[in-house]
Amino acid sequence: MPSTSARGGVPLPAVPTPLSRPTADAPDDPTHRIPGPAPADLLPRAPARRRASHTTGFWFVAVAFTVLMAFGTAPTPLWPLYEARDHFGATTVTVAYASMVVGAAAAFLGLGHLSDRLGRRRIIVPALLVGIVASVVLIVWRDLSGLIAGRILNGVGLGLMASTATTYLHDLHHEARPERTGSVLPGIVATAANLGGLASGPLVAGAAAEWLPTPLITTQAIFTLAMAVCLVLVLSTPETVDLELPAEPPSRFVLRPGGGRTFGAAGALGAFAFAILGLISSLGASVLHGTLHTDSHLVVGLAAFLMFGSAAAAQLVLGRLPLPRVLTVGAVVFPVGLVLCAVALYHPALWLYLVAVSLSGAGSGLLFKGGVERAVSVAEPASRAGVLAVFFVVAYLGMGLPSVLFSIALRHFAVQTAMIGFAAVLSCGAVVSVAVALRDRAPGLGTLSAQSARPS
Repeated sequence: MPSTSARGGVPLPAVPTPLSRPTADAPDDPTHRIPGPAPADLLPRAPARRRASHTTGFWFVAVAFTVLMAFGTAPTPLWPLYEARDHFGATTVTVAYASMVVGAAAAFLGLGHLSDRLGRRRIIVPALLVGIVASVVLIVWRDLSGLIAGRILNGVGLGLMASTATTYLHDLHHEARPERTGSVLPGIVATAANLGGLASGPLVAGAAAEWLPTPLITTQAIFTLAMAVCLVLVLSTPETVDLELPAEPPSRFVLRPGGGRTFGAAGALGAFAFAILGLISSLGASVLHGTLHTDSHLVVGLAAFLMFGSAAAAQLVLGRLPLPRVLTVGAVVFPVGLVLCAVALYHPALWLYLVAVSLSGAGSGLLFKGGVERAVSVAEPASRAGVLAVFFVVAYLGMGLPSVLFSIALRHFAVQTAMIGFAAVLSCGAVVSVAVALRDRAPGLGTLSAQSARPS
């Protein structure tokens, strides 16, 4: 990326004016120091607005990334409270949850590429502003319509952030440490911020619901304040895109020849991996209250925290293994976690349920990482952003649609039976997708092990 210019807040060197330049003819004659009209290019410049260093800005963006992702999953332990307030059932809960997916998909497809044209900070700032508006909507518009509207806005902000913050972190790290080309730090921090944020949101909301008054308002107020602080931090972060360069056209969805089936398998991996995350985020509270007889909002938040946290930990610990191993481990751990979820519902045991969601989360994290790697591997180099945007839309649809179908199944089957069917479909789909992803290799691809060395 080009170096940050004066637009990014780097002070410009002082430009000498005739006041400070005595002539060679009369170096001591004060009359020669009286300037005439200054040329336009010698006019004094207004001081550039002070900005943080690239290193400090790197951590500012990481914090903002974490907070906005946490806001997206914060309602996980609060859904029973929304049900009681607005008098709706499990299906409506999943619809309200999935409405965030609609907003995120729209942001990924329609707006995700704009940071290459407008600058990274000019996309992150609106993402935080949309998040703040979403939080305010959830506070003041206290019915189902307001809940859905707030969740859609939440999804838009999340989509803008997720599609830009990872690139921004890589840019800022490159500007701060140009000699460390290929450093894994930006990828590790992006993974920790993304999944770590998703993990921490339910825990914060669960603690608020357990110990603070009016949790539906208090939780939103906490995140409103946190996002406002992040907005101030990001505004002081330097830009990394040279806005004076001609803008490149938006990335299109173009695959390498023969890469269609591999991309389909990669998208399926993302969808299956996110399906369990969406189910626990939307209906986990109902399952814990109704089947495991746990009324603690904090425990509900803890279950989601363990699930997303395990996904992050698995990626960070095992993510540098060759891609076939990553996918193979994911294809084993993921079904084991799903089967244990079903067992924990048939023989209610909170500890077993927490172990089950942790294993499911770890498996989903590995499958998702493998899906990203395979999607990138079959994308034309100039179209990677466009291909990843479509991949993320497919993955987020997997987060929303299966949860709605599961809630509909609960009208006709017991939760234990529905969970067995859910586990069977996801397990078989994940294993088949892994097999296809590892078998198909489009012409011109590099080695899988080389690709897998890059953390997501």
